[in-house]
Amino acid sequence: MKSISPAELNQRLTADPALAVIDVRTPPEYNAVHVAQARNLPLDGLDPKALVEGSTLPKDQPVYVLCQSGGRATRAAEKFASQGYENAIVVEGGTQGWVNAGLPVTRGQSGVISLERQVRIGAGSLVLTGVVLGWFVHPGFFGLSAFVGAGLVFAGITDWCGMGLLLAKAPWNK
Repeated sequence: MKSISPAELNQRLTADPALAVIDVRTPPEYNAVHVAQARNLPLDGLDPKALVEGSTLPKDQPVYVLCQSGGRATRAAEKFASQGYENAIVVEGGTQGWVNAGLPVTRGQSGVISLERQVRIGAGSLVLTGVVLGWFVHPGFFGLSAFVGAGLVFAGITDWCGMGLLLAKAPWNK
């Protein structure tokens, strides 16, 4: 999988602002902060073949892919590759890497918190609920905490988060 640093992509965009840059985060995340030249095409609805055939994205030129920190962009690049397009290039560190590099961004007024924070809040709430119910109601509820903990370990090892994918489809993330 090809990748590029935020600084190098910024140099290329300075030379050619018409380069294809897509941001695969949810619309609220994109609206909060994004690279000015990036077009929002959320991962859950991304169809590389339709985008290329519809001339929305180039077939034989690089398509630079961003997300929050790199995980979703990598999955998007894998979608491109699985449909026969090897031109997707992941921006290292995603939008957060871009911001950390001090590069220019467009900021909006999104009232929705990032998907990553939503996952942490949801997982923490489920673990706490399992512990409280296990302590005060029935020890079987400790299984809820164990299940969430196992899911977090799985997400950390595989870089695939089912809770994140479910939350991305929530109405407030559209």
